[in-house]
Amino acid sequence: MSRPVAAPTSFKQRVGALRNLRPFLAMVWRTSPPLTAASAALRTVHALLPVAALFVGKLIIDDVVRLVQMSDKPPSFELWLASGHLNELGTLLLIEFGLAVLADLLGRAVWMIDGLLAEQVTNASSERLMQHAATLDLEDFEDAAFQDQLERARRQTSGRMTLMNQLFGQAQSLVTVASLAAGLVVFAPWLIVLLLVALVPAFLGEAHFNAQSYTLDFGRTPERRELDYVRQTAASVETAKEVKIFGLHGFLIDHYRRLAMAFYDANRRLALRRAIWGGAFTTIGTIAYYLAYAYIAWRTLTGAFSVGDLTFLAGSFLRLRTLLEQFLQGFSSVAGQALYLDDLFSFFEMRPAILSPENPLPFPHPIRQGFVFEDVGFTYPGSERWAVRHLSFTLAAGEVVALVGENGAGKTTLVKLLTRLYDPSEGRILLDGRDLREYDLAQLRGSMGVIFQDFVRYNLSARDNIAVGRIEARADQARIAEAAGRSQADQVVERLPGRYDQMIGKRFKNGVELSGGEWQKLAIARAYMREAEVLILDEPTAALDARAEYEVFRRFKELSEGRTAILISHRFSSVRMADRILVLADGKVEAQGTHDELVAQEGRYAELFELQAAGYR
Repeated sequence: MSRPVAAPTSFKQRVGALRNLRPFLAMVWRTSPPLTAASAALRTVHALLPVAALFVGKLIIDDVVRLVQMSDKPPSFELWLASGHLNELGTLLLIEFGLAVLADLLGRAVWMIDGLLAEQVTNASSERLMQHAATLDLEDFEDAAFQDQLERARRQTSGRMTLMNQLFGQAQSLVTVASLAAGLVVFAPWLIVLLLVALVPAFLGEAHFNAQSYTLDFGRTPERRELDYVRQTAASVETAKEVKIFGLHGFLIDHYRRLAMAFYDANRRLALRRAIWGGAFTTIGTIAYYLAYAYIAWRTLTGAFSVGDLTFLAGSFLRLRTLLEQFLQGFSSVAGQALYLDDLFSFFEMRPAILSPENPLPFPHPIRQGFVFEDVGFTYPGSERWAVRHLSFTLAAGEVVALVGENGAGKTTLVKLLTRLYDPSEGRILLDGRDLREYDLAQLRGSMGVIFQDFVRYNLSARDNIAVGRIEARADQARIAEAAGRSQADQVVERLPGRYDQMIGKRFKNGVELSGGEWQKLAIARAYMREAEVLILDEPTAALDARAEYEVFRRFKELSEGRTAILISHRFSSVRMADRILVLADGKVEAQGTHDELVAQEGRYAELFELQAAGYR
C-alpha cells in the first residue's frame, strides 16, 4: 500500500498538482460524454457573445453620431422612418437584442447542464471511492493516518463539484479574453501589456494564499475528524442515553467549542492577510484601468478614435481587465483545488498488500483435510508486541473447535488470520496442505461465515440485516427465513410491525430499535445465510441470557454438522459442546482437549472454569 501524502509546500509542488486536472477531466468525460460535449459547445458560443455585443454597440454609437451630425435631419419620427435613415440603426438594435436574449438562454442552459453533470460526477466519484476502499486491507482502516487520508478523499468526492464549473468557466473566459484582446490589439496593442503587468501581482498573491489555505486545511484533518466525532457523539441516538445519564452535554460542547475556535482563529488570520494584500493588488489593477481609459479618451479627442471606438475600447478594456482578473484568480483557485485533488487521486493510487496470487487455487468444496497453523506469529502494524507467536494447531475438516482464553490471548487475531484480513508475520497457515495465500481471496472469504463480537448494526430492513450475510441472495426470501429460523431471529422478526420489511434502528423514520440480544440473533442469522464451508462465531452471544445462549449454541452444534467451525466464548457452558477446546495464552496454544480432559489437567482452563462456576453457586 502507498503511504498518505504530505501537504505540498514548494511552488514546484503546487504547480505540479495541476497534473491532477487531466485525470479529473477524463473522469468528468467518462461520467457523461453527451453532457460534457453539450456544455463545451454552448460555452464556446456563449464566450463569443460579449465581444460581438460590444462591437455591435460600437456600430450603434457610430451610427447615432452620424445621424446626429446630418444637416438635413427629418423633423418627425414618421419622416425618419420613411427616409430609411433608421434602417441600419434598427437592424443593429435588433441584433444586439438578439445577442442579449441568446446570452441569457445559453447561460441558463449551461447552468442546467453543468448542474446535472456535477451531480453525476459526485455520484460516480463517490461510487469509485467506495469500490476502491473495499479493495484495501483491514490494516489500512485501522491506521489513523489512513483515516485522515480517507476523510480528505471522501470530502473531495463532493467538495470538488465547483472545480468542474470553474474549469469550464476558465475555458469559456479564455475564449472571451482572446476575442476581446484581438480587438484591442488592432487599436492599441500596448494596452494588453499594461493590463498584464497590473494583474500579475494579484495572480501571484492569490496563488500564494490558496496554497496557504490548502496547507492549513491539510494539516487540520485529524482535528476536523475529532470535531465531527464530538458533534456526532453529542447528538446521536447511539450515545444519547449515556450523554444524558452522565450529563456530558456541557463537556462535549466545551470540547467542540475549543476545537472550533482553533479552526476559526487560524482561518481568521489567513483571511485578514488575504484581504489586505488582495486590496492592494486590486488598487494596482484599478490604476492601470484608468490610465488606459485616459489614453483612449485623449486619442478620441485628437480624432484618432471615433466615439464608437471609445465605447468599444473602454468597454473591451474594462471587460478584459475584469475577465483577466477573474481568469488569473480562477486559475490560481483551480491550482489550489488541484492540490485537493491530490487527496482523491492519491487515495485511488493506494494498493492492498493482501491479494490473490497470479494463478490462485480454487477454494476446496468440500474441505478435505482442514487447516494447519504452523508456528504462526503476527504483530499488528506499529506495535512491537506479538499478538500471537509460535501458534501451532490443527483444525480438522468438519470439526467444531472452541477457543477460550483471557482478553488479549489472541483469539480474535487468530480469526483475522484465518480469514486473511491479515497475513502472518511469520509461519504459515495451510488449507488442505497448501498455503492459505495460494487460494483465491474472494472465494476464501466467500466460503467463511463470520460473526464478530462487534458486529455491525445496519440501519436497514430486517430482511437486509440478514441478507448481508450473502447479499447476492437478497431476493431469496426462503433462504432468509431459514437462516432466521436457525438463529432464532424469526421470533424477533415476528414481533416487528412490518415483519421482514421493518426498518431496524432509530436512525431513520419509522425505524424500530432492538435489544442487544435481538440484534445478535439477526447477526448470527447472517452466518447461516452464508451457508459457508467454515462457520466462525466470535463471542456473538454476549447480550443473550443463559437460556437463549444455550439454545443458540445447541443449534450451532447441530447446524454445523459437516462443516468446519470455530466458536469463541467466555462461557464454559457453551464451549463444552465443541469437539475440542483450545486454550490460548500469551498468543499460543497452552492446552487442548475436551472439557472433561482440560478440567482434569487442573491448568488454566480448570482455574477459569472454577472461577466462573463459583459465580453461580
